[in-house]
Amino acid sequence: MKKTIALSLGTTLLVSCGGNEKKQTEQRPNVIVILADDIGYGDLSCNGEPTIHTPNVEKLASRGVRFTDAHAVAATSTPSRYSLLTGQYAWRRNDTGIATGDAGMVIRPEQTTIADMFRNNGYATGAVGKWHLGLGDKAGTQNWNGFITPGPTDIGFDYSYIMAATGDRVPCVYVENQRIVNLDPNDPIEVSYKEPFPGEPLGKDHPEMLYVQKPSLNHGHNQAIVNGISRIGYMKGGKQALWVDENIADSITHHAVEFIENNHDKPFFLYFATNDIHVPRVPHPRFAGKSGMGPRGDAILEFDWSVGQIMEALEKHGLTENTLIILTSDNGPVVDDGYQDQAVELLGDHRPWGPFRGGKYSIFEAGTRIPFVVSWPAETKQTVSSALVSQIDLFGSLANLLGADIPEGAAPDTRNQLDALLGKDLKGRDYIVEQAGSLSVSNGTWKYITPGKGAAYNRLTNTELGNNPEPQLYNLKEDIGEKNNLAAQYPEKVEELKAILEKERSILKR
Repeated sequence: MKKTIALSLGTTLLVSCGGNEKKQTEQRPNVIVILADDIGYGDLSCNGEPTIHTPNVEKLASRGVRFTDAHAVAATSTPSRYSLLTGQYAWRRNDTGIATGDAGMVIRPEQTTIADMFRNNGYATGAVGKWHLGLGDKAGTQNWNGFITPGPTDIGFDYSYIMAATGDRVPCVYVENQRIVNLDPNDPIEVSYKEPFPGEPLGKDHPEMLYVQKPSLNHGHNQAIVNGISRIGYMKGGKQALWVDENIADSITHHAVEFIENNHDKPFFLYFATNDIHVPRVPHPRFAGKSGMGPRGDAILEFDWSVGQIMEALEKHGLTENTLIILTSDNGPVVDDGYQDQAVELLGDHRPWGPFRGGKYSIFEAGTRIPFVVSWPAETKQTVSSALVSQIDLFGSLANLLGADIPEGAAPDTRNQLDALLGKDLKGRDYIVEQAGSLSVSNGTWKYITPGKGAAYNRLTNTELGNNPEPQLYNLKEDIGEKNNLAAQYPEKVEELKAILEKERSILKR
């Protein structure tokens, strides 16, 4: 068994015994992970971007630690989420790529997750919002019209209210506790990622039916039509169960708040994964036109509102001081990701990627260097930290917080970085490993990118992917934009970092 050491943190007592057990259990902190979707480092005003105002995130940061060198493990959704929840690098498996809407569950029931760890230590656990980790046992075999298994309950979540996949992929329905919400049994759902259903209109054939948003050229979002938007994949039936895009944030935020309401008198762990600001971006009319940057900017304001609703719910029940909130994003930003929403035309001076190069899908810094705020008012103070941190370490750090054991073989890549997360250690990790086609390793100063055979540029999203047949080495302290490849000048540094990466690759189990 991996042993973790219980810490004495202010008013939080983590070791319970005898008659004090109930009192100490009540003092354990609640933990909320707020995982944004495609929000870049520069998309939040707390990181210094003057073109957008996100006051609720600013308020959260004022109560905690804001990180400037924090990273997702991967530059796309499914592998990033997989790594966060399991403490295992997604690149150790070959089946953790961007999941289709009918994918089987990527995290298998026999794996131990961060939710399992909390549930095994007496916490109520909930998953609300975007899922994009597959459902059911194998691709295309789900019983969409009954109980869908395996699902979130099999990997540690007592309660779940999730989007079946992601916003631009069918089925466009909510799934609560592994059953589709509002499903009419007389109108069963059918889903396919192979063949269209006869008689069901497709976006590529019926552009006149796309009255909300049309797909960008050649992106492939031109199949099943739901709510005047064409998606990826084919679907029929389930009309009563279909979500309304402009209400997604309201619906999932309501259920996240409801989870807090229902569990305010016991310790809880909430994984709240927003749909904002993933495409198709259709913010509620309350936010439409408010940013001046079109639907993408308005969706950022909607995300900030969701954060505010969580904070208000905690305040209502007197939980603010002893709730640890981790706010971050699954990967870096993308502007045009498949729909004609004027995101490029209305971007103006806004820099979603901040000072970094690349974006979503990219091995350059903007692909994985993401917003990251840790707020626990009882234990944190307003701090800006340059510590090198990775989402892979949330599992190990929170296990340490609880004094919890991690089963042997589980979460093999996670490490305890609790002091860094709480702003007490300003160094953080010795190095991080990142994934986006190629792999890279960074020690905070030097970054090495392995040679890659993929395309150097994604013309659909206008993103530099970072793939290069030659090794790349950048000094991030002097060249944050990764413009000067120093591999030829510092071969010894290349070998040093390459050796670290080769060692990581060779480790299958710890």
